[in-house]
Amino acid sequence: MAVLNVQNLTLSFGENVLFENVSFDIKEGEKAGLIGCNGAGKTSLFKIITGEYLPDSGNCFISKNTKTGYMQQHTCSDNNTVYGELVSVFSDLIDIEKELEAIHEKIENNNGDRMESINRQDELTEKYNRDGGLTYKSMTRSALIGLGFSEDDFDMPTSKLSGGQKSKLILAKLLLSKADFLLLDEPTNHLDIKAVEWLEGFLKDFKGACLIISHDRYFLDKITEKTIEIENKKCRCYTGNYSQFLVKKEAEQKAIEEKYENDMKEIHRLEGIIEQQRQWNREKNIKTAESKEKVIDRIKAQLVVPDSKIERIRFDFTPKFVSGQEVLNVVNLSKSFGEKRIFENASFNIRQGERVFLLGDNGCGKTTLLKILMQDYSADGGNFKFGSNVLCGYFDQVQAKLDLEKSVIDEVWSQFPAMTETSVRSALAAFLFKGDEVYKILKDCSGGERARVALLKLMLGRFNFLLLDEPTNHLDSFSREELEQTLLNYTGTMLIVSHDRYFINKLATRILELTENGVNEYLGNYDEYIEKKENIKNNSLPDKASAPKKPNEYKLRKERQSAVRKAKTRLVKCEEEIEAVENEISETEEKLTCADYEELMRLTVLLEEKTKLRDSLYSEWEILSEELTQEEI
Repeated sequence: MAVLNVQNLTLSFGENVLFENVSFDIKEGEKAGLIGCNGAGKTSLFKIITGEYLPDSGNCFISKNTKTGYMQQHTCSDNNTVYGELVSVFSDLIDIEKELEAIHEKIENNNGDRMESINRQDELTEKYNRDGGLTYKSMTRSALIGLGFSEDDFDMPTSKLSGGQKSKLILAKLLLSKADFLLLDEPTNHLDIKAVEWLEGFLKDFKGACLIISHDRYFLDKITEKTIEIENKKCRCYTGNYSQFLVKKEAEQKAIEEKYENDMKEIHRLEGIIEQQRQWNREKNIKTAESKEKVIDRIKAQLVVPDSKIERIRFDFTPKFVSGQEVLNVVNLSKSFGEKRIFENASFNIRQGERVFLLGDNGCGKTTLLKILMQDYSADGGNFKFGSNVLCGYFDQVQAKLDLEKSVIDEVWSQFPAMTETSVRSALAAFLFKGDEVYKILKDCSGGERARVALLKLMLGRFNFLLLDEPTNHLDSFSREELEQTLLNYTGTMLIVSHDRYFINKLATRILELTENGVNEYLGNYDEYIEKKENIKNNSLPDKASAPKKPNEYKLRKERQSAVRKAKTRLVKCEEEIEAVENEISETEEKLTCADYEELMRLTVLLEEKTKLRDSLYSEWEILSEELTQEEI
């Protein structure tokens, strides 16, 4: 049975048609993602469902037995505590508790009709237990802790909460509101990774239906089983999560384009025959021409024109020149603000070509560390050093260095005055600023528009080391994919702070986890990072007094097989890298024989770097070979 049925909805604002003939349904217990580029009308569609907007045409039906929860409908009071605000969702249970206390007191004091009081007590107790009276306090506490509130925050006045904390509290109220159909508009905004993982767990266990607008593709993959896309003012539904949708859409669009091209070729061929037959102008030829025109009409009647490609940002971060192999070396950095220690003993190094992600809880100092590297902040202790020929570009998630009084074109042109107006406008057009939009004042721009300006300035700098702080914030899913693909092909080096797990998974070669006491290092992408952390956690659990469980031999065998495959793959890669480095060493040694003094010094340093790299590769090769030999014994 459908909890929501949308039929042929059309919505426009003036002459601007957002979407037309949108139809889909959401069944009981179904969790669907609603996606589309910024401005496609996703939030407006939510407002039609809740009755805030009226469509130009079409209908929207919600099952009469369905209780709908919409995040924007839930507000946060400014005269309550954090715990009191959330527990107010269970006001009916709190009222029952108060009445039960009053009845208990009446019975104890022999006031009123005793049997009537006992019957009322039994009735209320049954309702209290049935509606969750025994668990609502633990659910309230669990929701607050899951969304990042500590026990010390429970008594904090809601008036002192930040915007992000209020959003978390509003989300928690919605999730505990007993709604069986949730409308969630960007629910992961302002949440760190731990809070998003808690939300995923909650929604997986949630028995009701959900319709979710989100640019968090990893979140959609985890939660949704249906994907509804609004594109080019039309709506399409796909079975499966976001990743499955991408595969199905690509195949569908390819088939539509191929059929369209074939149909158009056939139409052109038939038009040529018609023209030829009309030139001959005999009765038989005229009948043939009329027959072919009918065929063309039939083809055109069923012709499906492919969607015009959505205009997307065109990135190109090609660096001016290549840096040295050692890009950044950080040793024992520490930082405090007043008496609050943010982190200490932060040490790591980054080599040329690496895509390194810096992760950690909210407030652990990730942005602070980047600002130290860019010398916006000074460190309390430790030091860092950039390698030779390193040219740093920094993307600030709040775009603090943009001059909000300038126009879009002046902000870019002032940093790159050697560019012509035509070249600046062409660059802005690639970032979707066209016509008079280039004269828009930055203070009047949205967060997404400012992010595009900051990314364009970063691109034009042609840096070989990018420090990116939440670069996918304010970008829709399609722009994120363009950025990902560009960064995958980028030949420079990256250090990135991000909560976008899909983005991390696709790009990361190494993950640095920043903690209060230093940095933990993990090779691989986000999924591998989580797997390794889970293994560490499981290995550190104390042994139970009871008899140990029998190991899962099948799982262990699969893990060993996986480890062997990875080791063999890395061994082959090591051998290829050793051969390449050996060739480079030989070429460098040949150049030494005919080099002048300055060239000799440069080549000597280069030879030393290559030799160290070769030695480290040989060491890795020996370790892998030994592991594989032991596995085969």
